[in-house]
Amino acid sequence: MQPSAPPLRLAMWSGPRNVSTAFMRSWENRPDTMVVDEPFYAHYLLATGIDHPGREEVLAQHENDWRRVVESLLAPLPPGIAVYYQKQMSHHLLPHMGRGWLGAVSHAFLIRDPAPMLASLGEKLGEFELGATGLPQQVEIFDFVRRSSGKVPPVIDVADLLAAPEAMLRALCTALGIAFSERMLSWPPGRRATDGVWAKHWYERVERSTGFEAAEAAETPTLEGRLAELEAQCRPLYQKLHAHRLRA
Repeated sequence: MQPSAPPLRLAMWSGPRNVSTAFMRSWENRPDTMVVDEPFYAHYLLATGIDHPGREEVLAQHENDWRRVVESLLAPLPPGIAVYYQKQMSHHLLPHMGRGWLGAVSHAFLIRDPAPMLASLGEKLGEFELGATGLPQQVEIFDFVRRSSGKVPPVIDVADLLAAPEAMLRALCTALGIAFSERMLSWPPGRRATDGVWAKHWYERVERSTGFEAAEAAETPTLEGRLAELEAQCRPLYQKLHAHRLRA
């Protein structure tokens, strides 16, 4: 009898407003998968002092010690679980946090053209700096994983995903060495028990969704002022990752 394959612990590194919660819905709908929603968010809020919507509730209800979070990401999984999908915000991995655990999980990256990402983030946060986009940190993590593993980790561009969900999900599953599931293409609407307590502030649109919405791919806003300056800073970082994106 052949031994069963070890579970896939997948850290999916994204930035905010990258369709990352819809992507988590897609994976959670697989019968062999469990998910965790932004596990380092509480530590990020505590360490930075940033005042995000629902900050005190997040700190009260979620683990804020990053070392304990890492332990939970590497802990034994329930029977029948073959994939542990970890929705990670790249900017939550702060400089003081250890990187040693990264070698114990697999990695993939979800990117989005900076213009629509910045427009959406601006609606939620108002004023913010480059680091809040997650792009500098995504590049740092991508380079770290590439150096330490000797391989280029999978990169998914949101525009490609929304234009051809099945083809891109199949490509990603192949790159990760797991079978594609048709259940990844649609999901029931509503909130999940696995959603962070911040869902009521950020997830209104995804809670209405039942699948990937191609209309989002067509959004190409023209940015002005500070957002235009941030776009100029984000563009080369995005392009570096975009050069490695998976093709259908």
